[in-house]
Amino acid sequence: MDIIGKKWVLLIMYQLLSGPKRFTELEAEMAISGRLLSERLKEMEMEGIVTRHMYPEIPPRVEYELTPKGKAIEPVIDQIYGWSSDWLKR
Repeated sequence: MDIIGKKWVLLIMYQLLSGPKRFTELEAEMAISGRLLSERLKEMEMEGIVTRHMYPEIPPRVEYELTPKGKAIEPVIDQIYGWSSDWLKR
């Protein structure tokens, strides 16, 4: 799965581990351009990592959520976080 190695993908997945988020929430929580965030979310959706929920409201509301496939990476992200806490002290 080449998608995991792409810049921002793991951080997007980390942000979505806490639950569904809107595009603007993700954009505000990370220093990523809207264009690149949109591109990564589309790629992740095509790989079955993220689902996009569109709600029939005015104004339109769209939320992104990890699929079970996407949520399965949580132990890996936890290990990376633990490693960085132990070895990359600030």
